[in-house]
Parts: sequence; C-alpha cells; structure tokens
Amino acid sequence: MGGMMARHKLVAMSADDRAAAAFRASGAMPGAGRADTTPQLLAFDTSTERLALALQAPGGPWCVDAAGGAAASATLLPQAQRLLSGAGLRLADLRFIAFGRGPGAFTGLRTACAVAQGLAHGIGCPLLPIDSLLIVAEDARRQAAASGDVRDAAPFDIGVAMDARLDEAYAACYRWQGGAWQVLQAPALFTLPALNAAWDGAALQAVAGSAWPAFGARLPVPGGVPVFAETQRAAALLRLAQHAAAAGAGIDAADALPLYLRDKVAFTTLERDALRAAAAAA
Repeated sequence: MGGMMARHKLVAMSADDRAAAAFRASGAMPGAGRADTTPQLLAFDTSTERLALALQAPGGPWCVDAAGGAAASATLLPQAQRLLSGAGLRLADLRFIAFGRGPGAFTGLRTACAVAQGLAHGIGCPLLPIDSLLIVAEDARRQAAASGDVRDAAPFDIGVAMDARLDEAYAACYRWQGGAWQVLQAPALFTLPALNAAWDGAALQAVAGSAWPAFGARLPVPGGVPVFAETQRAAALLRLAQHAAAAGAGIDAADALPLYLRDKVAFTTLERDALRAAAAAA
C-alpha cells in the first residue's frame, strides 16, 4: 500500500513541482543579496572551461558553476530553463539578460552572445555585456574583502591574466574604489614576455586568473602579491550584472558583440544549434 501511495504521489506531481525538484538537483546555490532590489535578470558566461549561470529572482539570487568548455553550447539553454522553472519564472519575466562578452575561448564567446541575442530578440529585453576578465577580478575582490584586505575607501588594484593557450594570456588591470570598478588597462592579448614587461613595477594589491597555475615561474607574480583562484564565478557575474542594470548599461540585442582578441571565422555546428535553440525557446 505504501509503495502504491508513493507511486501515486509521484505521478500526481505538478509540472511546477517537477521543475522545482529538477532545480534543486541542478546544484543551484543561493547567492548573497536581496531579491527585491534588482530587476529579474539572467546572466551567463561561457568564456572559460566553466559555465557560470546566475538568476536574480523573487526567491533570491541563484548561482550555478558547472562544467563548460565545448559542452556549454549544448548545456547552457537547458540549465537556464531549469533555473527559471525552479524559480517559478518564464523567459518573458526577465527584465535583462547579461552575458560574458570576453575575452576568452572563441567558441564560448560565440555561444554566449548568440544565445543572449536569441533570447533577448524573443522577449524584447535589453542585454548587458559583461567583461569576462572583470568577473575574475570581482570574485577575487569578494575573497579579499572577506579577509579584511579590501576597504571601499582605499583603492584596490588587481591584475587579471587568463591562460589563452599558445603561450599567451588575456590580461587586464582594474581598480575597485568607492563601490565601483574602473578599468586601468583594457583587456588585451599578451605573449608572456610582453605581459611580464607590461606589469613590471606595477603597484597591484593582488592578481587573479588561470595564467599563474598554467605558466608557473614563466609568469612571475608582480611584487609577490596574493594570487587568487576563482571560487564563485557565477555569483561574481551576477553582482556585475546587477550593477550594470542599475547603471542603465543595457543595449539592444542587435548591438551585442563578443570581445574577440583572436581571429576566427564561421560558426561551428554546435554554435549554430545553440543559436537555433535559443530562437526556438524564446
């Protein structure tokens, strides 16, 4: 009898119940912040080997850090739809869609921009392009703040360098001061000798990114400052997206472009599939 009742209960679950169960199983974690102070927005970044996905919803901010890379073009939309369903939202409820514009892996940049444009065209909301290197800086800032090393009154200068393969790195420098970020050195593609020369004598309080574990002693840490590893990329992305939304930084979907620092032509089959799926979902 108990088994029959359990089976009956399972069959009787509503679509909302099943979506909520899938949402809990997806690994989504609540982020810090108040859900009632920011418009509902979806944010994602596929510029690295990790997929960062976040949602600002009435139930609270929700963040997912998952495997990305080549699989991101196939998993981004299903994970985003699962996140929305679990939060009781539809795509049409979103006020903004934020995406990591790069620099980073070419396929990942194409995927994020194509999906963001497809969704935004369908629901008529603005896009928020987010600097993918700044996501790394924001994650490191939060870590440094938790340890008491960052104070809003004093500037916090950080260098970010990500492994770009081929003995090169995507790098930039930023300053956090007065509750906002400033760009000190715009993202660019460097050879290792060029990056070492550019940052020689730089007065940085910290550095962060995948370049240091990738290149080791070939990329000395400027001034021996702390090197931060990413811990909560999706949460950092969401904070930047919230700030961009509040600042009125939304753009039309037709104007969205990835930040390429290397040349490549033609969409891959997976990228074309992602674009078609985004259009169909919207």
